[in-house]
Amino acid sequence: MLAVTELSVAYGRVQALRGVSLTVEEGETVAVVGPNGAGKSTLLNTIAGRLPPGDGRITFADKEIGGLEAERIARLGLGLVPEGRHVFETLSVGENLKLGLLASAGRTTEAQLNELLEHRFPVLIRYLDAPAGRLSGGEQQQLAIARAMAARPRMLLLDEPSLGLAPLLVDEVFALIAQLGEEGTSILIVEQNAHRAIALSSRTYVLKSGEVAMTGDREELERSQTDLTSAYMGSED
Repeated sequence: MLAVTELSVAYGRVQALRGVSLTVEEGETVAVVGPNGAGKSTLLNTIAGRLPPGDGRITFADKEIGGLEAERIARLGLGLVPEGRHVFETLSVGENLKLGLLASAGRTTEAQLNELLEHRFPVLIRYLDAPAGRLSGGEQQQLAIARAMAARPRMLLLDEPSLGLAPLLVDEVFALIAQLGEEGTSILIVEQNAHRAIALSSRTYVLKSGEVAMTGDREELERSQTDLTSAYMGSED
């Protein structure tokens, strides 16, 4: 479904990613974890077209997408939930959701959006006419995910979905992501909470200083706790 091959990205003279490669199969949930400054968000933003790639390739459903505009990538079926949620706080919840329909390229009707809300995001239904800024942090995260899902993406990119949430709300958000994965949505999740991300995913890539320091499935990483801890040590900023 997604293949990133030897991807390098720089901010001026600062190299943010160095030869990163990863894959996500259809229907699979894959995590990218690592300390602050490791390049996790840079990776997602480059895949989604918000940052230009340097060297390397990015293919989605066998189509080269590296360097395409973010809007074109979204219309191909890649949905991004950015770090910090970025809902439009002065717009209503319903208006935020209708913005998600714009990226669906006709794949989603309002009736299908309503069905999605009833099935997966019922908490949002009672707030449809309320400003999104009135929602709690956890509700805003659900809105950001629902807005991305409104476009019926073939793959969902999640950037730090637990950021700034209370532990109970983190549980709710991770339960929601797990349900989406069980229903067949392909997911690539970037998360600093390594243990939660590893438990959620079939495979995990650990980034350190812009490079893949290690990779493995749940069992492999659980057996390599010393190596995983080592990958988190040291300054990354």
